[in-house]
Amino acid sequence: MGSSHEQSLGIALPNSIRHYPMGDQAIVLFFGDSLSEAVNTQVRKVVACIENWSQPGVIEYVPAYTTITIYYDPLTITYQGLLAALQTIVQDISDDPKYQAVKKEIPVFYNGDDLAYVAQYNGLTEEEVIHIHSAPEYRVYMIGFVPGFPYLGGMDSRIATARKEVPRLKIEAGAVGIAGQQTGVYPIATPGGWQIIGHTPLQLFDLKREKPSLLEVGDLVCFVPITYDEFVQLKAASYGH
Repeated sequence: MGSSHEQSLGIALPNSIRHYPMGDQAIVLFFGDSLSEAVNTQVRKVVACIENWSQPGVIEYVPAYTTITIYYDPLTITYQGLLAALQTIVQDISDDPKYQAVKKEIPVFYNGDDLAYVAQYNGLTEEEVIHIHSAPEYRVYMIGFVPGFPYLGGMDSRIATARKEVPRLKIEAGAVGIAGQQTGVYPIATPGGWQIIGHTPLQLFDLKREKPSLLEVGDLVCFVPITYDEFVQLKAASYGH
């Protein structure tokens, strides 16, 4: 993930923040080589500073595992001008108090078509898979692939399962899946190759909301097993029918 163009911002943070251009209309802030809670916290702190930023020329920003990409209009602001503005706000970030992550519960009816396969693949029972999957507190490291899709860190390796060799043409919104040692939730109907172990009745992405995505980078997520009846009731409430 490194680049010969990387430079140091010279900011006294736990890990130095480097930067490099992506074409002539974006700057990438690079926070480290490892995927960790500490790096994610740094990413989220900077995001918190720029999400209400009124800097002329800035179009949008995209946080990821270890980076933030900021897109800008080069006719309004130069690369060096944007870097100087970024240095100012990054220098204002305090190491204390730490960023406080928001905890969110995602109810799941564990009825996925691939639940039995995930259990067999790992030499477990379906009940053990459900218990292991719903036990941890996950962190949202990135939103991507499609709008609102959360990439979650913290899944137990005992239920890690390879992606499907042939992806499904359509996976319903709300499907909870596993791919390798990651877990996530499909926010909209889309093709996909993750192993589906359950479904949430919550609507993870809705353009009618002020914040369309239910989950944000840095959130902590707990999966809560529910029954079919609870699933039906919660889905009716979530989707308004």
